[in-house]
Amino acid sequence: MLRTALTEMLALDVPVVGAPMAGVAGGRLAAAVSAAGGLGMIGVGSSMAPAAIAAQAGRAGEAGARFGIGLMAWALDRCPDQFEAAVAAGPALVSVSFGDYAPWVARLHQAGITAATQVGDVEAARVAAGHGVDLIVARGAEAGGHGRDTVATLPLLQGVLDAVDRPVLAAGGIGTPRGLAAVLAAGAAGAWLGTALLCATEADTSPAARARARAARETDTIYTRVFDIAQGLAWPPDFGGRALQNDFTQHWAGHEQALASDSRAGQQLAAARSREDYGTAFLYAGQGVGLVTQDRPAGAILADLVAGAERLLSRWR
Repeated sequence: MLRTALTEMLALDVPVVGAPMAGVAGGRLAAAVSAAGGLGMIGVGSSMAPAAIAAQAGRAGEAGARFGIGLMAWALDRCPDQFEAAVAAGPALVSVSFGDYAPWVARLHQAGITAATQVGDVEAARVAAGHGVDLIVARGAEAGGHGRDTVATLPLLQGVLDAVDRPVLAAGGIGTPRGLAAVLAAGAAGAWLGTALLCATEADTSPAARARARAARETDTIYTRVFDIAQGLAWPPDFGGRALQNDFTQHWAGHEQALASDSRAGQQLAAARSREDYGTAFLYAGQGVGLVTQDRPAGAILADLVAGAERLLSRWR
């Protein structure tokens, strides 16, 4: 058994947390990850209604399963009801990232909920520890979705582990037993798994998006803000996102100022999303996407990761 500070803190069987990928990680995926012994997370998008949060949490918590919820700090400023809905759902863990998360930490503790946040550099980890965050996610630049594009997972993890006195999870590029074994051997309390679950059968990923992800290589991603700008989303400029490259990124990357004033580009992106044309529409994924080659149940993904990591780590005992 892989016992770590994470498994002890959240009473888990395996040191894996499913990343709260908005639009992908709903209640069904969260339940599957938790059933496999990890902690499944529900990803809350910036416009997700409180009633939808409650509905997804209901699916995740069926039969008393533990689960977590991931919130965006910048969105909470505009929709604090998301926070209230998350707390009311009774999760074991809530992560608040991408903006000023500090005001929410004490409220999570008052509700008896473990608080987490994602960081992209060592100083941000120190600040998070100072704010009383219980669990720090060292999110490397190669990770999919939103975050900072500053430090890769391995150097970030080493620096954060030396800088803080609380459990640290590694995020970014972990897709096989080798990746899980590597971060555990370095001292991480577990893995924050995103792209590796993109094609889990329980994920809310569409068939077209799954096919796109399975065909992608590790060199096919780009860190960009163009999709957020085209949609008019109020993401803080420091937080771009890693997604699969396509015609839209090729045309607009480096021309963000012009994009912000081009309403036709936003319409083009919306139309592509509605018809699931990923030659234009976005699909957020990390550099580990090249390791995703088939649709598999989340339970099978976690079982293989953990069993393989145990074998690798046993060589050094």
